[in-house]
Amino acid sequence: MNKSISINPATEEKIAVYNRLTVEETQQKIEKAHQVFKEWKHTSYIKRAQLMNKLADELENNTDYYAEIATSEMGKTIGQSRKEVEKCAWVCRYYAENTKDLLQDNTVKTEAEKSYVTFQPLGVVLAVMPWNFPYYQVIRFLAPALMAGNTGVLKHASNVQGCAFAIEKAITKVGFPEGIFSNLNVASDAIKAVIEHKHIVAVTLTGSAPAGQSVASIAGKNLKKTVLELGGNDAYIVLDDADLEEATDLATLGRLQNNGQTCIAAKRIIVLDKIYDAFLKLYKEKMEAAKMGEPTNENTYYGPLARLDLRDELHKQVEKTIEQGGTLILGGKIPNRKGAYYPATILTDLKDGMEAFNEELFGPVASVIRAKDEAHAIELANNSKFGLGAGVITSDKKKGEKIALQLEAGSCFVNKLVASDPRLPFGGIKTSGFGRELSGYGIKEFVNTKTIWID
Repeated sequence: MNKSISINPATEEKIAVYNRLTVEETQQKIEKAHQVFKEWKHTSYIKRAQLMNKLADELENNTDYYAEIATSEMGKTIGQSRKEVEKCAWVCRYYAENTKDLLQDNTVKTEAEKSYVTFQPLGVVLAVMPWNFPYYQVIRFLAPALMAGNTGVLKHASNVQGCAFAIEKAITKVGFPEGIFSNLNVASDAIKAVIEHKHIVAVTLTGSAPAGQSVASIAGKNLKKTVLELGGNDAYIVLDDADLEEATDLATLGRLQNNGQTCIAAKRIIVLDKIYDAFLKLYKEKMEAAKMGEPTNENTYYGPLARLDLRDELHKQVEKTIEQGGTLILGGKIPNRKGAYYPATILTDLKDGMEAFNEELFGPVASVIRAKDEAHAIELANNSKFGLGAGVITSDKKKGEKIALQLEAGSCFVNKLVASDPRLPFGGIKTSGFGRELSGYGIKEFVNTKTIWID
């Protein structure tokens, strides 16, 4: 198919149709990004920062405009769409203000007269990005890449091309060189040729484990660096000293934010036996009270999934879990209404081998698991092929920290939902991927860490 179609998941109405690029057009955009790189890599940090701050201004001054596109294309509630745009501006400003220090030369004392490590840009970076955070996923790769002196091209999800083109236009609007960043509206089967293009030097992907395996395989065959942020099945351990009101509030938001479509959402909630029944009772009440509805309504807690096929696949996972012996406590029924809606759902009596225990459920479905004690809770949390995020909810912060250090994940938060922050590295282990985004660790993924020795 030579077109991509944006469909509003709340109404099932067609928003727009976008023509896909031809092979020749795709190659021209990559070539243009390469030509721009030759000049851009010599641009001063001051000039780069000025433009990056202008991009932040553009996002902040037109937050509603960008937010409305995201909400219409993938169903995110309008309030959360605004927060996503604002977070993008924050990332832009962070790298505008800090890149010079993050990439400053590092002098190393040796027997040489002078020896140091310097960090130089690589070239054109390809980003393959998903629809769930259609702006933020792009900006968290793009801001550090551009500030480091690289250029970029994007293969975005086909259902959020409006967001993809909005970013491309914003980049040009604020004065970045034309062609420094381009949206490649191509089908998934065109990715192989893009990765293999001689001017693509590295690839960053956020998506599913199968997508990551495919991209990493092609990139590896062509000896190109990759950073992969893949799925998660995040465990949150609720200790028996936790405040139940706060714990259930966190668990509700953690499972329903972004309509449940977050890689680092609270998916497996592991509760100690002593408070399990009380937690489950209150949690069910709060999940049931959360308002599902039209995402443009300011009072809606969560909206539809991004596509009907995603909703249907989620429902199959719920049904499979029940067939395997899991218990449905709440939800689990496809509503009789237009749109890709799925109700807040709670599954219990889960064990290793069940769908909701082992796999990622990307939607408003919570798995609540009983643990005998703290050691058992840690064992259950680490019994996963994923390792993106994890959390601990407790009134004893020292104990929470001790447990967090034992959890097998790229990020572990105590008494707060796992979140990405430009000041801290973000990424996973196991089948949740490798490499890091954000912070100084992320910006160094796509630079040449170069040794200079002078005698």
